[in-house]
Amino acid sequence: MRAIANILVKELRQLLRDPKIIPILFVAPVMQLFILGYAATTDIKRVELAVCDLDRTASSRELSSAFTSSTYFSTVASVDSQPGLDRLVLSGRARIALTIPAGFGADRAAGRPGSVQLLADGSDAATGTAGLGYAGTVLQLVAERSGMRPLVELRPVVLYNADLVSRNFMVPGVLALIIMVMTMMLTAMALVRESEIGTMEQLLVTPIKPLHLILGKLVPYALVGLVEVGTALPVVLFWFKVPLRGHLLTLILLTLPYMLCTLGLGLLVSTLSRTQQQAMMLAAFVFMLPQMYLSGLIFPIQNMPRVFQLATYAVPMRYYVVILRGVFLKGVGFAVLWPQAVALLVLAAVILAVARLRFRRQLG
Repeated sequence: MRAIANILVKELRQLLRDPKIIPILFVAPVMQLFILGYAATTDIKRVELAVCDLDRTASSRELSSAFTSSTYFSTVASVDSQPGLDRLVLSGRARIALTIPAGFGADRAAGRPGSVQLLADGSDAATGTAGLGYAGTVLQLVAERSGMRPLVELRPVVLYNADLVSRNFMVPGVLALIIMVMTMMLTAMALVRESEIGTMEQLLVTPIKPLHLILGKLVPYALVGLVEVGTALPVVLFWFKVPLRGHLLTLILLTLPYMLCTLGLGLLVSTLSRTQQQAMMLAAFVFMLPQMYLSGLIFPIQNMPRVFQLATYAVPMRYYVVILRGVFLKGVGFAVLWPQAVALLVLAAVILAVARLRFRRQLG
């Protein structure tokens, strides 16, 4: 324990002597939260709309007004011809184009359902899909005002995130990304830097066992990870106002096995790299990006091909994202999240074992 403590103290002193470490510890997590918290959102508001009214009757103007006055759409233009409407969609100025054909008012006056055309810009699939959904809502409201009630009335109830605000489930996931980036990168860079400047050889001639050296190197960066969580949590709770319905202690305890995985990956990266530049590139492109894509943070896992769904079981971030959203939004604890905790512990054991084996071979 004395050897581990000595290495730990040495690492902490080296960290604190670095003038760049304070901004990294306290400023970088907050900046990442602000950038990703506002940028990484799937909420689509005020879809750009263009209208072409070829009927010019009271009924067509009523329908057009329902769209243009809706909070779902932002009207960019009203044109008199279909070619003009097509040009607006082609140029990207309009994402949804509404065409009310001639004869629409006559059909409505005769009691027949009028037909309209909606064009969606499929080059932006998310906005186009949302625009079509909003258009369906507007048409339903128009039908209800006209006395045309639907055969089935749907009354949905949304649990845990009643307003379906994407920030509430994206921002907690950003915590997982911040912890992974900081702990993995700092660990990998610090160990590779030891080899570059030659101090690793000095440590090898001391009576320190490889396990003691590994623990003494990893524990300081585990403390750094906890500092990152403590710095980012107030921003999540008080600035973005994401509800924390579970216990803070549960969140901290379930963060530890995830940090074991990221620290182990940082150690593994250091054994595969000879320079800090190599370590940075390897960590970013081989370990971080796949975890972002396969964790379910951005893309739903159930929508992925089967082979990628199977690959996600080896991604630590997959389980920690479930933990974060469960603790923050659902208020659940160990009784529900124990499978994710066990999976993280198993992955941490495997990653640390492989990293330790490679580290021993590197020392040899």
